[in-house]
Amino acid sequence: MSMRRIYVVLALSFAILCCNAQKRQLQGMADDNHVTDLTLDSLDKVRQSRVSPGSSRKGNHPVLFLVGNSTMRNGTRGDGRNGQWGWGYYAEDYFNTDSITVENQALGGTSSRTFYNNLWPDIRQALRPGDWVIISIGHNDNGPFDKGRARASINGIGNDTLHVNVQEIHGKDTTYRAETVYTYGGYLRKYIHETRAAGAHPILMSLTPRNAWENGHVVRKIHSQWCQQVAAQEDVPYIDLNELSARKLEAFGAEKMKWYFHGDLIHTSKWGAELNARSAAEGLVACPHPALNTLKGWMRNTELPIVNVKREDGKPVVFLTGDSTVKNEDKKSDGMWGWGAVADDIFDTSKITIANCAKAGRSCRTFLNEKRWEQVYNSIRPGDYVLIQFGHNDIGAIDKKPERAAIAGTADTCHVYKMQSNGHYELVYSFGWYLRRFIEDVREKGGIPILVSLTPRNEWKNGHIERRNDTYGKWYHEVVEQTGVAYVDLHNIAADHYDRLGQQAVAPYYCHDHTHSSQKGARAIAQSIAKGLRDIHSPLSAYLR
Repeated sequence: MSMRRIYVVLALSFAILCCNAQKRQLQGMADDNHVTDLTLDSLDKVRQSRVSPGSSRKGNHPVLFLVGNSTMRNGTRGDGRNGQWGWGYYAEDYFNTDSITVENQALGGTSSRTFYNNLWPDIRQALRPGDWVIISIGHNDNGPFDKGRARASINGIGNDTLHVNVQEIHGKDTTYRAETVYTYGGYLRKYIHETRAAGAHPILMSLTPRNAWENGHVVRKIHSQWCQQVAAQEDVPYIDLNELSARKLEAFGAEKMKWYFHGDLIHTSKWGAELNARSAAEGLVACPHPALNTLKGWMRNTELPIVNVKREDGKPVVFLTGDSTVKNEDKKSDGMWGWGAVADDIFDTSKITIANCAKAGRSCRTFLNEKRWEQVYNSIRPGDYVLIQFGHNDIGAIDKKPERAAIAGTADTCHVYKMQSNGHYELVYSFGWYLRRFIEDVREKGGIPILVSLTPRNEWKNGHIERRNDTYGKWYHEVVEQTGVAYVDLHNIAADHYDRLGQQAVAPYYCHDHTHSSQKGARAIAQSIAKGLRDIHSPLSAYLR
């Protein structure tokens, strides 16, 4: 071998050693999510399944672009068909879309590096002066630099770079592609600089929290610190989404926190996605950076929805939740009435305030989905009472109109259904799951939950009014055993009373059908509620007349 060839071999060997040493020194982060998201591997499908960047623009109005991963947009279509939702789906709920449109351009499986290389160029091309870009990405900045998913960025926010040959396997063929890898902070700066170059406004947000606990606290990833440091260096508004949502989840506790994730410890259910979207909106409103003033003017719905109830010192509130048997038309003497409309027959309103939050036609599922429960939850104060009464509308087809039934039973189960009316997907839970959620929510706020069984229907057999103790009665008792909640068995208390009166005497207690009460029937049901509270020695009985 000639000396020249020896020098070449030595030089190459030295270069390889230096490259390997550099890779060892500039580490990618370990994958702590343990989830394989293949969304990025189908870029052509992705581009066909979403709006092209900027296409939502209305006239000359600005667009708010969302840059992130599966915690912002889950799945190729992002429609929850796998029971997982990204918070970007709900982001537009907090903006006046007549003034600014929101485009969720996030994609599962992407890191700050792979999003920048594959999806950012189209967004950058679509940016116009006055647009906004929220950048919340980093969950996938892990693993190897040059093979496999090849999505890792270099840890930190420095100016380090690493030149790699990325291995790409196409069937039996293997090719290599040269690429320069930057730090996590380096990629964030690229997004910031290129957004500003287009006359648009960048916003940095930290990651969403995972369902990971350490010493009684939700784990905060170090990316939040890096993101905050880059924001300070570049004078960019920074929202610590991780901290805002983690504090809420910590207040819920580890058991309730499970409701906010689905399938694994990083991807959120609808509830988790909505929580993160609200945290993001609240963070924008609270951020003092003056660059956000214009954007804040286009925001809406950032105040927590509450029940409009007049509070008086020393008087607790009793919240009534349920369906038309609790709140109906409640107007005409010959019309349909819910017992909540005559609740002042049994409650001493000089000592306690009644808030009838029930709604006709609602099941426990729709009461939650329509955010009626959220209003009650946000309004509960320590010492308040919440009566929870559902059942009449919780049976039937789950995915066909009126799309309100729960899964029968009380198991801790759920399933994704596609709704016939609009093609939307929903993660539906069991009847018992919804009741347990309501009960635990009330307790979390320091309130006192009371489970109330459904009213009997005016259907008779062999001289006795109907009983549903083999279905709903059984499920109520199971929830009581599972939670230890106070329980008023209204169904059987009222049925016993009606059996004693007889079918003919009870007929005037119903109006128009076998379910809905007349005013007289509503008063009879209210008296059965009072009897039930006294029978179980509920503290609420102290407020009865």
